[in-house]
Amino acid sequence: MTKVLLATRNAKKLIELQRILDGALGAQRIQLVGLGDVAEYQEVPESGLTFGENALLKAREGVKWTGLPTIADDSGLAVDALSGMPGVFSARWSGRHGDDRANLELVLAQIGDVPDQHRGAAFVCAAALVLPGGKEHLVEGRQAGRLLRAPRGEGGFGYDPIFLAEGQDRTNAELTPEEKDAISHRGKALRALAKVIAKTLSVGDGGGWANR
Repeated sequence: MTKVLLATRNAKKLIELQRILDGALGAQRIQLVGLGDVAEYQEVPESGLTFGENALLKAREGVKWTGLPTIADDSGLAVDALSGMPGVFSARWSGRHGDDRANLELVLAQIGDVPDQHRGAAFVCAAALVLPGGKEHLVEGRQAGRLLRAPRGEGGFGYDPIFLAEGQDRTNAELTPEEKDAISHRGKALRALAKVIAKTLSVGDGGGWANR
């Protein structure tokens, strides 16, 4: 197996990406490790104004400090009635980074008086792969839908319990992991990135990476 760093401390995200890569790459297996599995380094602030900028920032730092090919993603919720916010601030919308419940409740409160027909939203994910030689790849996936008025479901994380994707009668939090992977923003982005990984993974040199 080829070891790749996923620049996150989110265990659920690590499991999710490993599952997606296993399904997409088949025999070309990737062993993902998270930030908790490598020597600790000072993580760069997510100072970008776009999901892509933040994903690249994190991936570059991972390569710099570990020497491993690094995948990083930045994702969030873009709410129509909030002019695309919380966007890159999705994980810290309530002021406390990673407080999923507080973030969700704040968004619901902010659009509490918005009619159902205007509660459109989209999940957006930018995923970056940076190789030790400096080559960079960036892809993006989107999942369109609308926001409910109350959470439903126990699965997923973040804003999943209030997000109903187009064509679905269950929230992301009510879907099985496999169902969610098939339609989610992260699933779309990471399957696109998996294709890039398959092309850049050199078969002839023991699983090394071609810098292309």
